[in-house]
Amino acid sequence: MSKILIQNGLLINEGTRQKSDILIDGGRIVEIGSITNNEGATVIDASGKWILPGVIDDQVHFREPGLTHKGEIATESRAAVAGGVTSFMEMPNTNPQTLTVDLLEEKFARAAEVSPANYSFFMGVSNDNLEEALKADPKTVCGLKVFMGSSTGNMLVDNEEVLRNIFSRAQMLVATHCEDEATVRANEAAFKEKYGEDVPIRCHPEIRSVEACYKSSSKAVELAKEFGTRLHILHISTAKEIDLFSNDKPLAEKRITAEACVHHLTFSDEDYDVKGTRIKWNPAVKSASDREAVFQAVLDDRIDVIATDHAPHTLEEKSNTYFKAPSGGPLVQHSLNIMLDFVAKGKISIEKVVEKMAHNPAILFQIQHRGYIRENFWADLVIVDPNASTTVTKENLLYKCGWSPIEGSTLEGKIETTIVSGEIAFKNGQVQDDVRGKRLIFDR
Repeated sequence: MSKILIQNGLLINEGTRQKSDILIDGGRIVEIGSITNNEGATVIDASGKWILPGVIDDQVHFREPGLTHKGEIATESRAAVAGGVTSFMEMPNTNPQTLTVDLLEEKFARAAEVSPANYSFFMGVSNDNLEEALKADPKTVCGLKVFMGSSTGNMLVDNEEVLRNIFSRAQMLVATHCEDEATVRANEAAFKEKYGEDVPIRCHPEIRSVEACYKSSSKAVELAKEFGTRLHILHISTAKEIDLFSNDKPLAEKRITAEACVHHLTFSDEDYDVKGTRIKWNPAVKSASDREAVFQAVLDDRIDVIATDHAPHTLEEKSNTYFKAPSGGPLVQHSLNIMLDFVAKGKISIEKVVEKMAHNPAILFQIQHRGYIRENFWADLVIVDPNASTTVTKENLLYKCGWSPIEGSTLEGKIETTIVSGEIAFKNGQVQDDVRGKRLIFDR
C-alpha cells in the first residue's frame, strides 16, 4: 500500500483545529505531528487547506442489483469519493430485495470488485423474513433496515406482530423509514379525488404529511423504548418529530438516534414550483419552518448525523406526473460541499459538520477504526480548499443518471483529494479507478 505524507494542512478533528502533518503507511495513519522524514512517501502539500476525516454516509441507494439503469455500485461510489465520502451504507430495496444473507453477501462481493469507497450494506426486513434477517452478523453488517412506510420498492412492514418481534429480537441497530402508510394512502385518495392523476407536485408534503411522519416515528420510538432496541430513524423532515429525540447524554449512550438529510436542510415547499419532481423525496421536503427546525436539531444534537439518502432515478422517470414520478434524487457527490457552503454562510461550524458526517456515524454504528484522524486508525481523509468554490454542472456529475437537483449552483469550498483506507481515490478532479475500499467492521 502507498506511503503518503500530507504536510502543512489544518486538521479539523474532534472539535479542534491543529496545523499538522500526517504520515500514512499500510493504509493507516502512523504519525500525526511535525514530520520531516518523507523517504519513499508521496508528498501532498496541504498548505492553506483543511484536512477532514472522510464522510461516512449511512444511507444511500446505489441501485444494484436489478435497477442498474439508474445507478450502479461502481458509478455511485465513484461519485461518492469525488465528494469526500469515504464510506457508505447501502439500502436493501434493490431487485431482488436484500432479504437473505446470500443476497447480502453478493452485494459485498460486488462492492469489493468495483467500489473505490469503503462499504457496508443493510439487511432488509420484511413481513416474512425475520428469522433470515437475524442471521446477519452484527460485526460485519451495519444494521437491519425496516420500511415502516413504503418507499421505493415494496418492503413495507405493516404487521404489528412482526414489528414487535423485530424490535424485541434485533441484536444490532435497527434503521427505520417512518411514514404511516394508512395516513399516506388516505391522503393520496383525497388528492386524487380532487385532481385526478394531475396532482400538483406542491401537494407532496400534504400527502406525505407531518402527521404521517410523526405517527410512524412515534410508534418506532415507543417500540424501541419498550424493548430497549437500538433504533436509528432516518431522514427526519418535520419539526414535530424533533421532540422524540434527546440531547441529554453522549451519543455513545443513546439508544434512540436520528438522521437528517442534506435535501431536508436545503429545500422547502417553496422550491416545488421551480424544481418540480426533481425534489420529490419520501419523506417529502416540507415547510421552511420544518427545514429550520431540523437544522436547529442538528446544531443542538437532538439529530445525530447528516446523510444523503442518495437515490438516483433517470430524468425520464422523474419527468412524469405526480403519481408516476418516483421519489428520490442523487446527492452523494455534493453532500459535503453543501455543508461547506453552509459553513461559509455562517449557519454551522466546520467542526460540527465533521462531527455529524464523520465522527458520529462512526460512534453510532460502532465502526472500527474509522471516522477520526487518529494514529493507528484507517486513513480515510478529505483535503478541502475552503477558499475555492465548486459549480455543479451536468458535465462534472459522475452519477449514472446524469443529473442533480442542485445543477447550476455554486457552492463554497472544493474537494481536492479523497484518501480511502490509505489510498488516493480522488485527486484534481479525477477518480483513481484502481483503488478499492474495504468492508466496514463494527465493534459490537
